[in-house]
Amino acid sequence: MTGIHGGSLRRMGAMIERYVYLLKGSWPRIIELAYWPTMQIILWGFLSEYLVRHSSYLAQASGVLLAAALLWDVMFRGQLGVSVVFFEELYSRNLGHLFASPLRAHELAGALFIISLLRTLIGSGMAALFAYWFYHFPIWQMGFVLVALFMNLIVMGWAIGLVVAGLVLRYGLGAENLAWAAIFAIAPLSGIYYPISVLPHPLQVVAQALPASYAFEAMRGLLFHHVVMVRPLWEAAALNALYLALGIAVFLRTFRDARVHGRLLNLGE
Repeated sequence: MTGIHGGSLRRMGAMIERYVYLLKGSWPRIIELAYWPTMQIILWGFLSEYLVRHSSYLAQASGVLLAAALLWDVMFRGQLGVSVVFFEELYSRNLGHLFASPLRAHELAGALFIISLLRTLIGSGMAALFAYWFYHFPIWQMGFVLVALFMNLIVMGWAIGLVVAGLVLRYGLGAENLAWAAIFAIAPLSGIYYPISVLPHPLQVVAQALPASYAFEAMRGLLFHHVVMVRPLWEAAALNALYLALGIAVFLRTFRDARVHGRLLNLGE
């Protein structure tokens, strides 16, 4: 049993090393990781400064807007780190070759999680530094709450990314736009920049099923009222456990079907 686990870890480690090598060898990929979150922080930073100058009430919200933008990017990058890296294997028609080796589908999923974490730390970390340099907003002062928020949001991104990857395995690369559509479809319901209480009641019910809505509620509680809201963080974690399990199940099931029907070698539009 130990030998089996050791072999699984070695294969997953080899995949992680492969993805890191691809990332290191491509400056455009590294620039792209930092470009979008940095531009988003610049945009929201200027908006925050405008609100600070024109409203005594909204002056309290400047840090909240920046924190929301940074944390939204964590979920966004986490999802793309799984789905887009998986798509790159499909673009290069390499998926069939990978699974001619002893690599297992769950090992690939584990490698995708690790490389997604790395990509998110690079992109969002650079954006956090820009937020500090230009707008004097040290998000890391949120302490352990920031770690809890980060993990909840990136895990939600992983769950979405796995479901999107599974749908592409089932329906082909014509479904790849779901990688962008899925994450932005839930953005208005996640309460990123506002409480979900502003939503119509039917949409509030949907929002309450999203881990992100609890995470952003906890963020606002800390920044507005200086209160650590533990319960929303636990509720988000419980929902994430459910959704991540569902995402893994969808990915493994669609992968098995694609392998049985020979779609790994000729997956296309």
